[in-house]
Amino acid sequence: MSKSYHLMFFIRKSRSKSLENSAIYLRITISGKRSEMSISRTISPKKWNTKRGKAIGTDRMSTEINTHIDNIIYNLRKVHQKLLDQQDVINPSMMIKELTGQNKKTHHILKIFKIHNIKTDALAGKSISVSTAKRYWTCYDHMKQFIEEEYGLEDYKLKDIDYRFLTKFEFFLKTVRKCNHNSSLKYINNFKKIIRIALANQWMDVDPFYNYKVKFEAVEREYLTTEEIETLYNKDLHFDRLRIVRDMFVFSCYTGLSYSDVQKLSKSDITIGIDGKQWINIKRTKTNTRSSIPLLPIAKDILNRYAYDPKYAYDPKVLKSERLIPVFSNQKSNAYLKEIAMFCGITKTLTTHLARHTFATTVTLTNGVPIETVSKMLGHKSLRTTQHYAKIVDRKVSDDMKVLEEKLKAQQNDKKEALNN
Repeated sequence: MSKSYHLMFFIRKSRSKSLENSAIYLRITISGKRSEMSISRTISPKKWNTKRGKAIGTDRMSTEINTHIDNIIYNLRKVHQKLLDQQDVINPSMMIKELTGQNKKTHHILKIFKIHNIKTDALAGKSISVSTAKRYWTCYDHMKQFIEEEYGLEDYKLKDIDYRFLTKFEFFLKTVRKCNHNSSLKYINNFKKIIRIALANQWMDVDPFYNYKVKFEAVEREYLTTEEIETLYNKDLHFDRLRIVRDMFVFSCYTGLSYSDVQKLSKSDITIGIDGKQWINIKRTKTNTRSSIPLLPIAKDILNRYAYDPKYAYDPKVLKSERLIPVFSNQKSNAYLKEIAMFCGITKTLTTHLARHTFATTVTLTNGVPIETVSKMLGHKSLRTTQHYAKIVDRKVSDDMKVLEEKLKAQQNDKKEALNN
């Protein structure tokens, strides 16, 4: 029997008159014997080049179909060689079974996703943040609902996930789940990690993300001004819960620590730096990178306040954990921050993460701290992440200079009028 093979991609018109598109098929021929299979794609006959066995045009759909065909051709070369290495005689049916994974164990996405999330839970609060672990479960729930509603299935085969599956999932997130553009893409990136695991374990032959572009929209990050921080810090708040949340927020404004890092901050994280002063030395929960931050006076005052507060310092739970600052849940903290903003006359939406933005902009970059130093203190893996804050500061400088320019023009006009009179 010949060891060479012939491929042909062709379309087969549907018997249903209501369907305009035709299914695309693959035919493999070896020594006169042939086998056929659907490639799970459809196309309008007008868009099909019979001679080339390809879609016509460079539009998104045609490109995706042609890429899928190219991937099949590439994978069939590997399948053919693999079968030749194993045996002398091969036939088209054997090639199709190997290509479609009929000889392999079938893996399903939700099962793999769930195993990943259970392992992630075990690392929550250690090498990854609790919020990241929760986000994977939220993505899992969205994916489960999507598969049930879109395909009527309890789970979905990994090998069937393709570019079209991803675009449908993104559309589902934006419409059914009402996620904004960036939130949708964050969930897509969570899902991408599961696909990477599947590819690494060779449970999938084709990467569905090959032509899938993830482009986040630029978001204007808010931060507090020096005056707003002072108003917040000096405000006489009548409830302990508000004072505690205010102190945690201001502490973050002067250290750049995220909510999860303030929550786990303990005595062992306070060290003496090379300058003989107190520093915070902590591994960031989110990125597992080390942050080294000199303690500024206001941050130190807040730590001292709770170190000698009998309501807090001598609490058995605090003594056991060595935690330095009392912290409510993130949800409660953000709710209380809304109350605090109202009492202080601040119209910006205060969140625990806005404090970190404030440290990067108002406290450090605006005061001339080099961006490399700020990046190190924030625990960023890449300087590019920190550069976003630098753009905000540059914009503020530009706005301030425009105001100055208008004032100078007004002064010149006043002088001219005085001379004319």
